[in-house]
Amino acid sequence: MSAKVRDLIIGDGGKVSVQTMYDSPIANTDPAAVVSRISHLHALGCDMIRFSFVSPDDQRPFEYIAKHSVIPVVADIHFDYRLALLAIESGADKVRINPGNIGAKWKSEEIVKAALDHGTAIRIGLNSGSLPQHKSGESVPSVMVRTALEYLDWFSSWGFSNSVVSLKSSSTEETMEAARLFHNVSDVPQHIGVTEAGSSVISAVRSTWALGNLLSEGIGDTLRVSMTGEMEDEVIAGTELLRTLGLRKGGVRIVSCPRCGRHAFDTISFEKRIREKLLSLDKDISVAIMGCLVNGPGEAKGADFAITGIKDKVYLFRKGAMVRCVDADEAEEALLEAICCE
Repeated sequence: MSAKVRDLIIGDGGKVSVQTMYDSPIANTDPAAVVSRISHLHALGCDMIRFSFVSPDDQRPFEYIAKHSVIPVVADIHFDYRLALLAIESGADKVRINPGNIGAKWKSEEIVKAALDHGTAIRIGLNSGSLPQHKSGESVPSVMVRTALEYLDWFSSWGFSNSVVSLKSSSTEETMEAARLFHNVSDVPQHIGVTEAGSSVISAVRSTWALGNLLSEGIGDTLRVSMTGEMEDEVIAGTELLRTLGLRKGGVRIVSCPRCGRHAFDTISFEKRIREKLLSLDKDISVAIMGCLVNGPGEAKGADFAITGIKDKVYLFRKGAMVRCVDADEAEEALLEAICCE
């Protein structure tokens, strides 16, 4: 089974897509600036973006964003079903509703009717922190799976099948158990992720463990690496996870050393400064950023492009051959120029 979100197919053997969620309220934003940032996120590997839709004041900027975004746009809805109707009317490609707080069954039916009229997908998004009533002795994963199946039955009875399900917990074990339980009983596409996973480093570890295991088992059709951090880092982490698992090909692969007492070049600040510029390039190449003469020349031989610091200079390599020597403050420009001229 699959879901269609604008032109993006989720499930049914399609590519695993990467999502993020916009990190600011949109009511008072410059919609054109938001659209520009979405384009940058897309260049980094983002396939879909979600926005909190919290009041009618969000309708006008959301409408502009949905119309001009290069990737599908999702409205995140809680508590008030009427906001979902507004978002659908405003061009949302998908709406996310939370069974833990959306209210009576008839409210979901109204959302489904609007989604059918507009060709909008719906994500049934359950979080461990806002679940419907538990039955006695029922585990969190069981509650999530039971509730998702109940909503899918409702949707089916109303003639709707363009659905995605997410079952998220801040616990990696609960997240994996819920996803596996659901996978065993339904072929509806799953959005996977560990919710409230922490800061960038902590989230990357937790998410890689949980999502890597699930994806290796063939579970998961779209994902978000949720971080207390930048959207760009969420997208980079998700894209790199898929590349590491062999589920996404192409793009720039960065190899960089951790730096030690031998370094003659500040690889940490350089990599941080140039990372997004490299990852936004539409190139299928490897780039090595090395700080000293121990591993630098060797890594340069295995990379399409490389720079390495030796003494007070930075050396640029192409296909293992040294092509240029520059001062440290010229390294970024020299590397990007060499890559872009390829």
